[in-house]
Amino acid sequence: MNSKPITETDVLETLQDFLDPELGRSIVKLGQVQQVRADGGRLSVVVGLPTFAAPVWEELRSALVEKLRTAFPHLEQVEVVLTPWARPPERQGVVGLSAKSVAAVGSGKGGVGKSTVAALLAQGLARAGAQVGLLDADVYGPSIPHLLGVHEQPTVVNDRLQPVRVDGLAVMSIGFFVPPGEAVLWRGPMLHNAISQFLRDTDWGDLDYLIIDLPPGTGDVALSLSQLLPLTEAVVVCTPQDVALLDAAKAITMFRKLQIEILGMVENMSYFICPGCGMRHEIFGCGGARRRAAELNVPFLGEIPLNVGLRTQCDEGRLAAVWQDTALTGFLETICRRLVHSAIQVRRQKAHQVNLPVLE
Repeated sequence: MNSKPITETDVLETLQDFLDPELGRSIVKLGQVQQVRADGGRLSVVVGLPTFAAPVWEELRSALVEKLRTAFPHLEQVEVVLTPWARPPERQGVVGLSAKSVAAVGSGKGGVGKSTVAALLAQGLARAGAQVGLLDADVYGPSIPHLLGVHEQPTVVNDRLQPVRVDGLAVMSIGFFVPPGEAVLWRGPMLHNAISQFLRDTDWGDLDYLIIDLPPGTGDVALSLSQLLPLTEAVVVCTPQDVALLDAAKAITMFRKLQIEILGMVENMSYFICPGCGMRHEIFGCGGARRRAAELNVPFLGEIPLNVGLRTQCDEGRLAAVWQDTALTGFLETICRRLVHSAIQVRRQKAHQVNLPVLE
């Protein structure tokens, strides 16, 4: 047994090659190892990490503990405490948006649950500790206000729109300004101006993620985003049947032509588990999105089964209640973690950094 006392220098040398999840640089060189305490057989280390990676903090904490245990096998106890490490985002595009990742959630067709998935992604990232905004850019059918159960109008302070705060999110939608049941009759230039104003004139603050709910199909809003925010990324939502997968492939082709990185695909309505008999029913087929993602060389983020509670909570404007349903939370948390891994890879690549080691 090694009885030599462990010093702070020993710990820093051990963690020298552990990379910050956002920048891909040594956490030691970045000064993120904030405190080291060694007392006999016990070691406690405090590490600061960016909230951009908050949904994968537990994976990183486990990796840090394992690294320290391997280096110092005689220790009885190893504790790693993670704290937020402030790192403001750079401003993006001509609108000057202060966000680290802008993820547009799209689909090749309507009716696949795109808006629901966009809202769930935003909620999941925020629940994990990230700073998240949610922009409803589906101007023809804004459903985010209804899903979240908010219908108040944003206020204006110092000529800046103040996003509505709900479920830990900063939310903006054309639905806040249009009376229920009234149609929005806009051509392309008006859509572009509206999206530009929501991005430029809304006081979003510093965001880790801005999730944007796109209209279905391939059209003007995606084009506007590619012009306003050159670093935009995308998530494609589809259902398992062939017709939805064909349209999802078209959406991926559009994003790639616009040089928008694809963070991954989500398969919604994958299957239904009968609460009475427990049998699994693949109503729309199953696994089609996973197969198509592999064919298109796109990350597969995960699947969401059909769930009566989810449908009910969407209808009632209580989407946040979905996170109390243990039948769904595992699926949703997995999708959010995989989304963050993809976002980290893209952010590092664009910054000409090394890739993030895959964390299982």
